[in-house]
Amino acid sequence: MPLRFTLRQLEYFVAVGEAGSIALAAEKVNVSSPSISAAVSQMEREFGLQLFVRRHAQGLSLTQAGRQFMRQAQAVLREAGALNRLAGEMLGHVQGPLAVGCLLTFAQLVVPSLRREFEARFPDVQVSQFERNQNELFDMLRRAEIDLALTYELNIPPDLRFIRLAALPPYAMLPPDHPLAGQGAVTLRDLAGYPMVLLDLPHSANYFLGFFEEAGLRPRIAERTRDMAVMRSLVANGFGYAIANIRPLSDTAPDGRKLSFLPFVDPVPPLNLGLVLAEGAENVLTVEAFMAHCAEFISDAAIPGMNMDLARLDGSVA
Repeated sequence: MPLRFTLRQLEYFVAVGEAGSIALAAEKVNVSSPSISAAVSQMEREFGLQLFVRRHAQGLSLTQAGRQFMRQAQAVLREAGALNRLAGEMLGHVQGPLAVGCLLTFAQLVVPSLRREFEARFPDVQVSQFERNQNELFDMLRRAEIDLALTYELNIPPDLRFIRLAALPPYAMLPPDHPLAGQGAVTLRDLAGYPMVLLDLPHSANYFLGFFEEAGLRPRIAERTRDMAVMRSLVANGFGYAIANIRPLSDTAPDGRKLSFLPFVDPVPPLNLGLVLAEGAENVLTVEAFMAHCAEFISDAAIPGMNMDLARLDGSVA
């Protein structure tokens, strides 16, 4: 039985399904809107099914049949990409799609420059990136929706493998007028009496709160947020101190207010930053190339987009 669709039509169909708009899909895959519309209409005619509900000024919504087609189309495109990548590996050529996941707390700092350098080195690789929390990254790896993930060594399940790249020591973040901001370093006992802004993400929150539990202390949690930028602004505006491992190059909050940073006197454990992947994923040439690229650009001394000069953690502001 002859095929009733092309991979290109599937790509356009999936782009519309994900974007909910022909215009946005056209922008995503860099083709004209009429080409996208024609591909979707051709698929509907070939299969005799309505895949989308067209709503004037509200875009397109997948029908029940469309949702089922969407899942299968995504699987077909993944397999086609794997086949293309296999051919490249047989020729010793790094090419094809590469899906990279990253923990959302530092994705905006690390991934863009890391990806730019990689794509410049391997122009035949098409990288897609996904920013998720820790549990979501694990699930995507198990479903083979991403090839590998850049994240912390936090609660790594036994069916996934972690490869360490760098250690990130925790630090205290305070507004410059905080009573502790002028000190050269800080203890957990110093902080425990002041309000805390907690980065309340899966696994991360337990890691930070574990410092106090280990020391027999209880922090005063005044604010919780799942967004790193919001946490920085809350601290800069005096709502409390925070503890973090990620320190962007800028020592100002998103609203322009200054921040102070102090290292810990206590022996608080660092977070290891590295790659998580499913067993055997490193045998894929494109994945192997990206792993080597990460090892070259990420180390204890330097991470793209981050301030790694720990000597500057003396309470001063930049």
